[in-house]
Amino acid sequence: MLKEKLKIYLKEESTGWRPPEIVWLGIATAVILGLSLYWQDNFVSITAALTGVWCVILTGKGKRSSFLFGIVNVLFYAAISFQAKYYGEVMLNLIYYFPMNFVGWYAWKKHMNEETGEVIKKKLPPAKGIAAYGATAAGIVAYGWVLKRLGGNLPYIDSMSTVVSVAAQIMSVYRLTEQWILWIVVDIVTVVMWAVHFAQGGESIGTLAMWSVYLINAVIMYLRWNREAKAECVIR
Repeated sequence: MLKEKLKIYLKEESTGWRPPEIVWLGIATAVILGLSLYWQDNFVSITAALTGVWCVILTGKGKRSSFLFGIVNVLFYAAISFQAKYYGEVMLNLIYYFPMNFVGWYAWKKHMNEETGEVIKKKLPPAKGIAAYGATAAGIVAYGWVLKRLGGNLPYIDSMSTVVSVAAQIMSVYRLTEQWILWIVVDIVTVVMWAVHFAQGGESIGTLAMWSVYLINAVIMYLRWNREAKAECVIR
């Protein structure tokens, strides 16, 4: 029974890869590894960067193994964030992303396309998409107000990073194309954050490169998911 399930899973993961996708995975891996070794990043930073890149690319490909790499990534990335004193990132990854990777693993299992080995992608109709983005914006304002009352530094920037990340992860579990717009926002903010950290003497160039790849990948995957979701049933 277990052997049969493993066989099905491995078939899903290895099916449907096109040459450009393999090339993109290889280039992203080489860039991350090359920069990390050149700048002499430590094992934790290199592992976090590689598993993070593999996670987002496999998510874009619609493969469930993305969540396995995601579990490893959030643990190592939380350790890096703790050293950099980005405590909001630590809490977001350990308290939210870590359990959500398990949720996503089981949620996607029920919606795999047997022919392509990829998860079935969905797209919200315009009205529901606008409502989802509107709810996210309202959440940013509300949480930002709370953080401001607590005396937080840059409360609305902090709120935007957290709330958009939470909303994007929920959309990812539900296989929604709209998640990639939110990931683009998150990636831009986080690239700036780690660029500032590196400019101030931080050593995690691998982490900065990882988020840069995240941003490029999010743009590519939005276009891909948007195209493929149109061939599936639109949510009513």
